[in-house]
Amino acid sequence: MSDVIEIRGLRVSAVVGVLREERDRPQPLTMDIDIERPFEEAAINDDVGETTDYSRVLSVALAVAREGRFLLLETLAYRVAHEIVALDPAVTRVNVAVRKLRPPVPEDVDTVGVRTTVSRP
Repeated sequence: MSDVIEIRGLRVSAVVGVLREERDRPQPLTMDIDIERPFEEAAINDDVGETTDYSRVLSVALAVAREGRFLLLETLAYRVAHEIVALDPAVTRVNVAVRKLRPPVPEDVDTVGVRTTVSRP
C-alpha cells in the first residue's frame, strides 16, 4: 500500500518515566504518527467521509497521553497505535514515534524516543 496519512510533531505534556522527577509532573513530548489506509476513493471524489478523520486521531492520541501515567515511552506509543487502529476499520497499520524533548540524562542529546508499528490482525 502506498497511501499514508502523516501527523508530525504533535506536542503534548504527559507523565511518563521511571524517575521521581518524571512521575511528579508532566513533561513535554512529541509524537509522529503514520496511518496506512487506502484513500483513493477519498482523493478521486474529494470526499472526507472516505478517509480517516485526522482530528479524531489527534484527539485519541492526546487523550491516551494525558490520561495515562506510564513508566515507559514504549507503553505510551503502543497504546496510541492500538487506539488508532481501533478507531477506523480501514486502517491497516499505524506507526507511532514518541520522543521526550527534555530527557533526564546528563548527556547532551536533543531527544530520546521509541517507535512502534501495529498492524490490524
